[in-house]
Amino acid sequence: MTDMSVIAFSDEGAVLAAKIADSLGGTAWASKGHARAGVLEIKEPLSEWTKYRFADSGAIVFVCACGIAVRAIAPCLKSKMLDPAVVALDDAGRDVIALLSGHMGGANELARKIAAITGGNAVITTSTDVHGLPAVDEWAVRHDCAIEDLYRAKKISAAAIAGEKIGVAVTDRLQPAPWPVTLWLRPRNLVLGVGCRKDTDPGLLMAAAADFLAATGVSVKSIRAVASIDIKKDEPAIEELAVRLGAEFVTYTAAELNKARGTFTASEKVLEITGADSVCERAAVLKAQGRLVRGKTAYCGVTLALARCDGRSMP
Repeated sequence: MTDMSVIAFSDEGAVLAAKIADSLGGTAWASKGHARAGVLEIKEPLSEWTKYRFADSGAIVFVCACGIAVRAIAPCLKSKMLDPAVVALDDAGRDVIALLSGHMGGANELARKIAAITGGNAVITTSTDVHGLPAVDEWAVRHDCAIEDLYRAKKISAAAIAGEKIGVAVTDRLQPAPWPVTLWLRPRNLVLGVGCRKDTDPGLLMAAAADFLAATGVSVKSIRAVASIDIKKDEPAIEELAVRLGAEFVTYTAAELNKARGTFTASEKVLEITGADSVCERAAVLKAQGRLVRGKTAYCGVTLALARCDGRSMP
């Protein structure tokens, strides 16, 4: 994924787009007749270009009138959890507007950075920023946490602006709310280790994972990665599970799994078939670089294990 794509529609805008992309890291684009050294020319309609950038860019910067940017992005909008940051600014760089995904996508911070480059004014319209209050969703992104309930996050922000007492709990564990008004933030610090038979039914695996995580007492929002052995790298059920969990899917060779440190539930049969005496436990620990939260648990043709990161960044 490209960090940022910047597009302009005038000679002045193209110069500014190149400057922004060069300063912050990204790719500069311009409409026909305005491309230059370091600035690519868009070959397709703007609507198509924007659709592609929503898929491959973490941020999109429009150096043009807001109306052009709004019409371009409108058909692509999905949710604040998925949409990239979108910023729009005039081709003189005077007003830099955080247009979309101000907190979750980082558009507010990007607008400030661009304004510092252009000498312009960052236009931020999110209520918490306007009132000088911390934004829980921005804090969550910065600390690699998932928000359990986006609707509740909006209520929390509204309550903070109204001066009401609120509580924010940061934990991967399912537990009673400690305050009358509680927002749950889930640290993305858990790895689900998976072993399964070939061509396992995706529905069966999803149901097993849901039961396993609920019985373990942890939030599915805290699952950062799904891990297994490399012979399962193309297993549809595990791939689908990772997608549904919004998690990375990683695999390891048997030799790599055997180097994982810890005490594991060894199986001679698994060793004979895969070359590793444990798949789900070793894979979870290896990715998390931490310890098991729950060891190997067997379902019908499925084995699951869970590990928690030891506090360092996962590899």
